[in-house]
Amino acid sequence: MKARVIAYYLPQFHPIPENDAVWGKGFTEWTNVAGAKPLFKGHYQPRIPADLGFYDLRLPEVREQQAELAREAGVEGFCYWHYWLGNGRMLLQRPFEEVLKSGKPDFPFCLAWANHDWTTKTWNQGKGVVRTADTTYIAKQEYPGKEDYVRHFNYVLPAFRDHRYIRVDGKPLFLIYDAYHFVEVTKFIDLWRELAEQNGLPGIHFVAITNTTSTVRRELDGTIKRVMPNLESSAEVYNSLLALGFDGINSFGRPRAEMMDMGKYRRLVRRALNTAFPFLPSAKFDYPRVMKHFFAPEDGWENVYPSIMPQWDRSPRASTLDGVYVNATPKHFQEHLKHALSIIEGKQVQHKILFLRAWNEWGEGNYVEPDLKYGHGFLDAIRSEVF
Repeated sequence: MKARVIAYYLPQFHPIPENDAVWGKGFTEWTNVAGAKPLFKGHYQPRIPADLGFYDLRLPEVREQQAELAREAGVEGFCYWHYWLGNGRMLLQRPFEEVLKSGKPDFPFCLAWANHDWTTKTWNQGKGVVRTADTTYIAKQEYPGKEDYVRHFNYVLPAFRDHRYIRVDGKPLFLIYDAYHFVEVTKFIDLWRELAEQNGLPGIHFVAITNTTSTVRRELDGTIKRVMPNLESSAEVYNSLLALGFDGINSFGRPRAEMMDMGKYRRLVRRALNTAFPFLPSAKFDYPRVMKHFFAPEDGWENVYPSIMPQWDRSPRASTLDGVYVNATPKHFQEHLKHALSIIEGKQVQHKILFLRAWNEWGEGNYVEPDLKYGHGFLDAIRSEVF
């Protein structure tokens, strides 16, 4: 294998009480996916799943089929989004808990802590929906302190001990989505490493998820400062996170690539305008042209694990806000994958990691599962390059 392809996996495809209370009974990610409308002539919406249909992740048969598709394509494992909101509160935990307890599918996995607020803007952004105070927050991310961090560790420990859990340098791989706004993240990392050793683990391989460029910078005291994005180098962004105690970086180059293609200031202004005036047309990005700028020079560092992005269209969630990628075909994705492989070619085998963003983010038009238009095309592209 030329790369360790680890695919982000969204467990949103089953109803939960929190979503029912805000959006109506039975709401899942499919609700907006199926109801999506084209924003311009030739816009590929709605996107309809093929082999797996509009699945429900409470069904073990679906999870087995997903694992089989991924295995055949050369994907090493799934990285499940893990929603621990503090004080023991979780969301969308059922699919992973059933995978862990049942032992099926027998397919590698790891966890990425999606440590962010759950708000209604996830599905309302760009749609001109007026949000009221009582519906803005579905669930707020909280960091209660040491007792909760220990409780969180003990919840995750059975997964860390599972033979299927993905490891890097012998250590369980654990990713954190938002290190910037987690003031005590270094304390958290140190505590979990200590708890890991007490429980017979060799440690934990902590990875920070970040864009290759950022409009914010975290100061030493944990406060956040606005900055202009640096398109020339990602060194400051990566080093600031490594200094917090992380072992590695999972980088994502989409914002940088769009700014380099469109122009930094034009892209920032365009996004602000689409946010303020949802009736404006969506920005369009030519996938093969933009993706030439996707990787930063520092993505070649030994401890940086770049992302690969097959396609992108958040209009089912965000309407015109985020922009739509056109010409995102399996052929062009395969070229993007070749570029990614050239960047990690010289790294140690354990560190030849590419995070596929994503396996099944249908609401973001960011998936490789079969659909009616391209079938297995994106999976075939992975298999052609990584084996």
